Formats: sequence, C-alpha cells, structure tokens
Amino acid sequence: MTNEQLYHQQEELPLDMVNSQPKLRVSWQGIFSLVMFFYMYLPLLVLTFYSFNDSKYSAQWQGFTFKWYLKLWQDESVRTALFNSLTVALVAVGISAVLGTMMAVGLARYQFPGKRLYRGISYLPLIIPDIAIAVATLIFLAVMAIPLSLWTIIAAHIVFCLAYIAIVVSSRITQLDPHLEEAALDLGATPLQAFIKILLPELMPGIIAGCLLSFVLSMDDFLISSFTAGTGATTLPMEIFSRIRTGVKPDINALSVLLILVSGAVAFIAEWLRYRSVENR
Repeated sequence: MTNEQLYHQQEELPLDMVNSQPKLRVSWQGIFSLVMFFYMYLPLLVLTFYSFNDSKYSAQWQGFTFKWYLKLWQDESVRTALFNSLTVALVAVGISAVLGTMMAVGLARYQFPGKRLYRGISYLPLIIPDIAIAVATLIFLAVMAIPLSLWTIIAAHIVFCLAYIAIVVSSRITQLDPHLEEAALDLGATPLQAFIKILLPELMPGIIAGCLLSFVLSMDDFLISSFTAGTGATTLPMEIFSRIRTGVKPDINALSVLLILVSGAVAFIAEWLRYRSVENR
C-alpha cells in the first residue's frame, strides 16, 4: 500500500475518530471498593490523628505533640508487657515452625491410615472461634492441674500458630516437583540429606511467610492469652485492654498505632516473600 493510499484513508476517517483519546473509565465497582476501604480504615486514621493530641483525653484536641510516643518507653508496665508478648510470640512461632513443617511434609509425602481425618483435625484451629480454643485450653490445664503462667500462654499459642504455618507450607509443597527428592536419593543421598539440601531450601520462603503471619497473630492475640495467663504474665494486648477500662488516652492511641505499623510491616514482608518465591519459580 502506497503512502498516497494511506493518506486518502486517513482523510476518509471521521474527525472525532482521528482526534479521540482513550478516556478513563470509572466503574461503580471501583467506587464501591474505595468507599468500603475508606469506611474500614477510617477508625485507624482517627486513632492515628488523636495519638498526637496534646490533651490527656482523646475527646478534646489541644495541639500536636510527640510526647505520648516518648512516654511509652518510660512506662515500665508497657515494657514488661512488650517483653512478655515478644517472648510468647518468638517461642511459639519457633516451636510451631519445626512441628508445622514436619506435619506439612508428612501429610504431603507419606500415606498412612487416618490421613484425611488427621488433616482435618490439624486445620481445625483455623475455623474454631478463639473463645472455644481459650475455654478448652483452660479446662485442660485445670484438669491436668497445671498452674497458669507465661508458658501456658505459649502452649496455647502453639495450637493456632502450628495450623497457620502448616497450611502455608503445604501450599508451597504442592508447587514443588516431587521428582527432585527422588533424584537426590538415586544419586546416593540419604532421606535426611535430601530433605535438608533439596526440600528445605525450597520450602524456606513458605516457612518464613507462615512464621511472620503467625508472629503477627500471636502478638495481637488477646482472648486466648487472657484465659491462659497466670499472675504477672501480662501481654501487650492485655495491658491495653486493662487501661482502656478507665478511658482511652493518647498514650494508648500511640501504642495502638505502633502495633498497627509493626503488624502491617510484618504482613507486607510475608506477602513480598511469597510473591518473590512465586516469581522465582
């Protein structure tokens, strides 16, 4: 086709079609989603705003200040509660990472009687309400005459952390090639060596993502911790709840904002690791 023919074809086109530009289309689904997100996160924005209030009471604005964030580090009760929460979360997640990975590998690679029943029971903490887990754990500890302490909170947190890590690792195993381990065994590796050198590195992104998710859930848990805590074993959510009984003050707002930021950062890292593992594959 010559340049003269192309020129005549362009002349025959309507002027509005030649000068038309792609327009931004706004759907009602997008508007509805934005409104719903604004509705869900508006309380968090209000909480953040009043955490900088210079007044001792959140209902009256008297100026902008950072003193409530600085006051948190001088509060002995908050530091103790934070230390207890970190201890519970780290120990529970560490134990759950080992047990959850072993459980996920066993369910994916081996056949044994009652496998389906065991799989269903192991994932029950994901759907059972927290109040039911808390009451059941408390009754079990009372029957066994085990005194409540920080370790009983850890034992209760392992129950749901184990399920979350196992389900994340299981989803990772389903994406792997099972012939990799068989090839390692054919080349002379022992089952333990095949697991450590072949399977475990492939599962590591899923294990880390499950651990980060479980860490956030353990740090934010209040209901199960309050049922299984002993004297002096106060976690950070329990400390916050005990203080808001007399009214919400700016220092509690500041503490809540810090928890939201830390939880959001950990959740973002877990999702980023999951995305990178998918991209690498």
